[in-house]
Amino acid sequence: METMTQRAVTTCDGQSIAYLVEPGENPVLLVHGFGSAAIPTWDATGWMKALADAGFGVIAPDLRGHGSSSKPHEAADYYSAVLASDLATVLDAEHLTHVDVIGYSMGSQICRAFARDAPGRIRRLVLGGIGSVEQFSHWGVDAIQAVLLDGRTVADPVAERMLRAALTGPDPDPAALVACAQGVMSDPVVSPPVVPTLVVSGEVDPVAIGAPGFAERMGAEFVSVPKRNHFTTLSSRAFKAAALEFLVR
Repeated sequence: METMTQRAVTTCDGQSIAYLVEPGENPVLLVHGFGSAAIPTWDATGWMKALADAGFGVIAPDLRGHGSSSKPHEAADYYSAVLASDLATVLDAEHLTHVDVIGYSMGSQICRAFARDAPGRIRRLVLGGIGSVEQFSHWGVDAIQAVLLDGRTVADPVAERMLRAALTGPDPDPAALVACAQGVMSDPVVSPPVVPTLVVSGEVDPVAIGAPGFAERMGAEFVSVPKRNHFTTLSSRAFKAAALEFLVR
């Protein structure tokens, strides 16, 4: 997009967080998943255009450990609360106090932490590609290290595919990705958001295990995208339509 610009802000612990800005009213904060970044998650899949066409602005950071942001190698640098704080820092840099938020996969976990820690900053929250099982803990540290650091295969086909895909993301740093997984699993989010929430998952997404019950326990609305898995749900028109309908209420 011609009007899209890339900026960066320094966090209180000295990390640089890169982010994309698409000007417009009612900006939406977009939070990508593990091993990806803002452009492949939100621009390449049509989300930024769809939001712009609907009259929304966009703020889309590269989470620390990903893309053009800093990539520390300590798990403590990736606790969910730390990653959520990075989102607040980006919003502060743009002088935004109150936004809609859309997350996908691990990004949904970080959005949940943001809703827990700064609920007054979120108007409506959309969580995609998430269910009742925290995947990093489910896969285990040994499997994560085996794929990301040692190049070995693991028995769990979902872990194998998801972790292998993380190594194909923009400028991957395997040690940073391992630290990120360890940090996020060490700081689970257990409380439901206290803001209006929509959960969206693909009908055949093996990552979003138990998504309908997960949404029900949070008091959230739920939409299932037919015949879509974890990778194809993100680009679906149905996901975009459900999110936009929810945001304009």
